Amino acid sequence: MSISAGRYALGPDSGRLVVLTTRTGLGAKAGHDLTIEATRWHGVAMVDPADPAGSSVTVEVEAGSLVVREGTGGVKPLSDSDRRDIEKAMREKVLQVGRHPAITFRSRGIGGTPESFRIEGDLELAGATRPVVVEGTLDAAHARGSAVVVQSQWGIKPYSAFFGALKLNDEVEIRFEADLTPEG
Repeated sequence: MSISAGRYALGPDSGRLVVLTTRTGLGAKAGHDLTIEATRWHGVAMVDPADPAGSSVTVEVEAGSLVVREGTGGVKPLSDSDRRDIEKAMREKVLQVGRHPAITFRSRGIGGTPESFRIEGDLELAGATRPVVVEGTLDAAHARGSAVVVQSQWGIKPYSAFFGALKLNDEVEIRFEADLTPEG
């Protein structure tokens, strides 16, 4: 089954958008690798399988909707209190959602095939806009893919604790999967 040309709605009802972090530093064993999920987001994919270059994607995420879903590693399990503390630091210190409430991605060009595509676009994050590349696949009407974001390129200082002994890697991976639901 292949996908038809058209306009497709994207969002948490038909997909998932997560950020994966890893830890570094002398205190890395104490921290956790995190899976953070966007719970409020929406977007539109204009798909033309005959001409991928004629396709486009836009996605907007409510920055304050990011929640910690999982923490792996560490010397002890991630507690609910840890999750709340991480989410508060992420919203207030890292992303500054009061000043930058939305994270937006807009494609500039799409290449490849529907089965294996590459999207070049602009990511607006924490008040800065930079280019990013998304690699993905489409199987029937299910899309999945990922991109690597280097936080410092957007002016974000990766989170650190214990006087810098524990910190997040500058690179985070953004993954998505979505069932493409025709708008209408």
